[in-house]
Amino acid sequence: MTSQRPTVLLTGFGAFPGIAANATETLVPQLAAAARERFPDYDIVDAVLPVDWNRAPELLQSLLSANAPRLALHFGISQGAEDFRIERVSRNVCEPRHDACGALPAEVAVVKSGADTLSTTLPIERIVERLKAIGVPCCTSDDAGAYLCNALLYHSLAAASTQARPHIAGFVHIPAALAAGACDPAEIVECRLTWPTAVAGGLEIIATCLEDAPA
Repeated sequence: MTSQRPTVLLTGFGAFPGIAANATETLVPQLAAAARERFPDYDIVDAVLPVDWNRAPELLQSLLSANAPRLALHFGISQGAEDFRIERVSRNVCEPRHDACGALPAEVAVVKSGADTLSTTLPIERIVERLKAIGVPCCTSDDAGAYLCNALLYHSLAAASTQARPHIAGFVHIPAALAAGACDPAEIVECRLTWPTAVAGGLEIIATCLEDAPA
């Protein structure tokens, strides 16, 4: 049974091969706590999902079904990101890469017979404008990769398309380097974010999206 109040869903990921500490595992609970204070009229639900080809989409679907959110905002890390990287599209493809359980994806497609690409429903231009206005470094991307980040975004957008009142869905990559000791320093680029700016940026993204959320 869903709450009478509108809901915002925030998700991050846990560790996976090559990443000992996932920065979103820290960011998402911090962002959720700050969002509960800033948006008292909303229920804020947060979850850290396993980097698991099977379990992550199953848990996402459970969260979407249980909460019927107005906004589903997903976070993941990128070793090549310096700042907030807001993804524009997801692709219906899974690379043959092991997840945290050592398993490979069962299929080459995220969803059989699904569209080749699905576009985010975030108001990206206004988000970028507002992030830059408060000094949060950010950029946009047309390549969310082909690992669990891309797959989760595809599943979230596909689920929204079947709803009578679709939720706004989007994905933001943050620097892997935000979490100290996350991976080999030689493999990552300089991080231009701090924890406070990452939380502030997340709050601004939520605020911008809620302005567009259906009543």
